[in-house]
Amino acid sequence: MPLSLQPLRVCIWSTRKFIRPAVGVAGARWISAPQTPLSDIEPSRLQVYKTSQPKELPALKTLKFGHNFTDHMLTIPWNSSVGWGTPEIKPYGPLLLDPSSTVLHYAQCLFEGLKAYRNQTGKVTVFRPDLNMARMNRSAQRLALPTFDGAALLELVKQLVRLDRHWIPQEKGHSLYIRPVIIGTQTTIGIAPPDSALLYVICSPVGPYYPDGFKPVALHGTTEHVRASPGGTGAYKIGANYASAVLPQKQAAELGYVQNLWLYGPEHYLTEVGTMNLFVVFRKADGALELVTPPLDGMILPGVTRDSVLSLARSHTAGTLRVPGLGAKLEVNERAVTMPEVREAVQAGRLVEMFGTGTAAIISPIDRIGYEGQNVDIPVEADGMGPVSRALWTELVARQTGEIESEWSTVIYDEGQSA
Repeated sequence: MPLSLQPLRVCIWSTRKFIRPAVGVAGARWISAPQTPLSDIEPSRLQVYKTSQPKELPALKTLKFGHNFTDHMLTIPWNSSVGWGTPEIKPYGPLLLDPSSTVLHYAQCLFEGLKAYRNQTGKVTVFRPDLNMARMNRSAQRLALPTFDGAALLELVKQLVRLDRHWIPQEKGHSLYIRPVIIGTQTTIGIAPPDSALLYVICSPVGPYYPDGFKPVALHGTTEHVRASPGGTGAYKIGANYASAVLPQKQAAELGYVQNLWLYGPEHYLTEVGTMNLFVVFRKADGALELVTPPLDGMILPGVTRDSVLSLARSHTAGTLRVPGLGAKLEVNERAVTMPEVREAVQAGRLVEMFGTGTAAIISPIDRIGYEGQNVDIPVEADGMGPVSRALWTELVARQTGEIESEWSTVIYDEGQSA
């Protein structure tokens, strides 16, 4: 019996809008209608509304990370009809959100973190902001939130920081923490890419992470919880990754540890430490040191500090840069490391040090890991650091603060040039 062929209607997703036919399928066709491109972020549209009630600057000794905020913030709305709207710098204050906003129900939220520094001459710089803009766009794409022109957003961030530059402490170890955020604001309950979103940026003056010197942290080797898994969102800086880590951190604290060492799989692969990337230093049979960090396999966040540490160490080993205090016999690898390998290296005297890296702490040394009911003691030296982390931290901080001229520092404001 011959088959009766029926017309097949196929919808192909495109960047153009299509008008659905109003009649039956037979003889129907899709009619393409030109669509005006959505607007990207445009710095020339910026509106600035200065506060009439500037806040008193907090005393430096009272600064706690993320507790104080500057006078102004940046906001940029987005909707699916027109794209990015008018950027505004305005007084810092509450956001107005509908109770049905999707961020409140489905965690459509991502963020970034970077720092600005002000030296004794008044020059203000920000460290490797291009990497933050690129990572923020990757996170937005992963959450089906709107992407943007990173250079345009950076220009607006610069203008915000220039306006509130007097909030940046000039004392050693201090900086201005910059927090860009994108949230879904669609006012409909339902899981879908939002038709509206808000990008905003707030700033917070911060002091040294370790004001009284380095204090190595103790970690709980966590196997009962998983921070990330293959194909998930571990490689993206989204709010949901951090919310799910609060309970494990609370449980680790109850056991006497400061943070979690996230272990994955039956092999107990090292992934991250708390909210930081992880580095391990082994001593090889020939006396050379091996600096190791887990590879970017989709579970690891590609940290800016991680990349900076790797770049400095590799340039040192290649002979294109000399990092004072860093030995000549150094090998740098991105490879898988298991907790049994770390434990065996400690027992054999081949483990030199372990440390975490991140924007807030820069480098955080580790002195103890609770693993399978026992403590694995990690070597630290008298100042709380190790030979590799100390040299890299010194070089990195000098580049961040401008003590060493670096292509990684972007100048935001220079009082000498503005005079």
